Amino acid sequence: MKEILGLKKLLKIYIDTDDKYENKPLWQEILTRAKKNGLNGATVYKSISGIGLHSQIKSYSVIALSQSLPLVIEIIDDKKKIDLFLKTVDTILEEGLVTMSDVEVIRYKHKKAAK
Repeated sequence: MKEILGLKKLLKIYIDTDDKYENKPLWQEILTRAKKNGLNGATVYKSISGIGLHSQIKSYSVIALSQSLPLVIEIIDDKKKIDLFLKTVDTILEEGLVTMSDVEVIRYKHKKAAK
C-alpha cells in the first residue's frame, strides 16, 4: 500500500472519555465515520491525566467509579480526505480541540489479510 507514503496530514482530535454522541461514546462514532469515509486508519489514545477545555485537571483514580479522562484520536491521510472528514466531525463534536499538521510517512508495513 504505497499510497500512504510521502507527505500527509496528521489530524488530532482531543476529547474526553465521557463525551457522547447519541448515547454512545463519541470516540466510537468518530472511528465509525472515519472508516465510512475511507480513511487509512485511526488510533485512539487514552490518557491518565490532562487539563481539559475548562482548565480542570482530569486524572486517573483507582477508587473512582466513573472518570472523565482525556482522549486523543490520530488520523494520518491525504489533506483532501481529511478535509472532507472534518465536515462530518464538525456535525458531531460539541466540545474538543482539533489540530492538523504536516507529517511525512516514511514506512508503512502490514501483513496481507487472511482470506
